[in-house]
Amino acid sequence: MDFSAQREQFAREGYAVFERVLEGPMLDMLREQCGRIIEKEDARLDALGVDVDGITHRGTRYFAGECQRQQPELRDMLFSDTMAEICRATLGDEAYFFYDQFVVKGPDKGLAFSWHQDSGYVVGNGGPADHKPYLTCWCTLDDTTVANGTVRLLPFSQKPEARAGIVPHVRQPGTNDLVADTGGAEGITVEVPAGSVVAFSSLVLHATGPNTTPDMRRIYLAQYSPEVILNPGTRHLRRNAIPILRGGKQVTRH
Repeated sequence: MDFSAQREQFAREGYAVFERVLEGPMLDMLREQCGRIIEKEDARLDALGVDVDGITHRGTRYFAGECQRQQPELRDMLFSDTMAEICRATLGDEAYFFYDQFVVKGPDKGLAFSWHQDSGYVVGNGGPADHKPYLTCWCTLDDTTVANGTVRLLPFSQKPEARAGIVPHVRQPGTNDLVADTGGAEGITVEVPAGSVVAFSSLVLHATGPNTTPDMRRIYLAQYSPEVILNPGTRHLRRNAIPILRGGKQVTRH
């Protein structure tokens, strides 16, 4: 796979798009695993006796993390040749699987998600402020459009200060979102077909709109870091650090 154009754009703007790289059986598997996660999330909310837990809102917006620990079938995608190539084109020769998460917006009323940096959530939730920027792979299980709440990005050329580090975030009452100021910049809207990967730096500001369609909008997030990320103070491992690339060579498969 020749991802030279994506490599250049990622280095310049902090993001790149890889269209239709997860089509076929891989996409079918991700959709099946997503359905299982939604069932588990509803059961978890039932057990808690709530409709909102953190940034998950029953029926409207689901954020379910560390999915590969519960559903190891996901590792077929996380450590696939395709994802290794995407890591090589964006992070370089060293890459560790860091975190995975399904993000689902319910039909008709799926909530928007405010402007933020993923690194802002790491620090906002007690992680190290000095971690290196990592990679978020926004993998589409459905065609994404403005109508169903696709992602908007602020390229580094529109928000140069974001390249330098984490900008201030404020927690929003009600949704529990961490929100960053865009300075009035509107960014770019990315509409891509199912089976695509929108890859962006954890320093790139991004947001998603509401889902106004009658169908769910399903995303699988796969995140990779160029280093092992440790929690401050304890120096314990934060999330995961499974190597996928070492010295440019793929070292983990499934």
